[in-house]
Amino acid sequence: MNPLLPLMQREWLQHRFAWALLALVPLGLALLALSFAQVGVGVDVDGDTITEVTDARMAPVFALGSMAAGSGLLFVILWVASLIIISGLGRRDHGDRSVEFWMSLPVAHGTSLAVPLLVHLILVPAAALLVGLAGGWLLSAVLVGRVVGIAEWFTLPWGALLGAALAVAARLLAGLVLATLWIAPLVLLLILANAWFRRWGLVLLVVGIGIGGWVMDRAFGQPIVTDLVRDLLVNAGRALAGASGGGMVIGKDSEPDLVLGQVPGWAWQDFVAALRQLASPLLAGGLLFAAGCFALLVDWRRRGASAAA
Repeated sequence: MNPLLPLMQREWLQHRFAWALLALVPLGLALLALSFAQVGVGVDVDGDTITEVTDARMAPVFALGSMAAGSGLLFVILWVASLIIISGLGRRDHGDRSVEFWMSLPVAHGTSLAVPLLVHLILVPAAALLVGLAGGWLLSAVLVGRVVGIAEWFTLPWGALLGAALAVAARLLAGLVLATLWIAPLVLLLILANAWFRRWGLVLLVVGIGIGGWVMDRAFGQPIVTDLVRDLLVNAGRALAGASGGGMVIGKDSEPDLVLGQVPGWAWQDFVAALRQLASPLLAGGLLFAAGCFALLVDWRRRGASAAA
């Protein structure tokens, strides 16, 4: 059996109940809110007047918005949860001495660290996005039914609608990988700090960045530390969506079929723009820094495993 499978299965199964709660509770609350709360969808006319939209032609737009919102909601929730969980990766196996079991597998220390990173930073958010897409399908039925009537939901152009929804999902999935590259130095630095300083790692990291940024700004007039952190986070957000700097404007008189047909093109253009942003000295330096942090983590794990043995 592939020795990587036990590592991946462990990451999935260890937090399966937390994943289920984080996925089902938000969707359940959203369904309850749409089912019983007052629902109204409006557009801004002349800059200051909100006109409620009940035109059945806009039903496909409502449905697409519901699926995109469901996917995005679960994606963000589980991605943040994964970042919190993975921050304790460095010391996790040493706390319960399970490192001794993983040492018995023919897997290098680097692989033992890389697999959990892959599962929590890529696979879990990707699965959340797909579950959110399915949940958004239920949300769309409730929203369309409340606004324009459930009969309109059954007559939606599902071919074009699913194509647009899958295009948005594909854009987020691809953007997830790119965004992970941008935040890799911050994530690896956090894991390393927690490995070295236990529960004080996050505190020391935040305080260190804050004081370092303040000193560089006040003493040298160069807020380089805070600027680097901000730029990494901003570029990570753009890698997920909005890299092109433009969006789609949907007006009251927009033709829904035309709007749905534009979504795949927008998703592709936005992804290409995100790819272009990878040609950045900031990203290259960040990845080198992340590689250094990863090497230090591997060394720390190796020394800890030798002591356990």
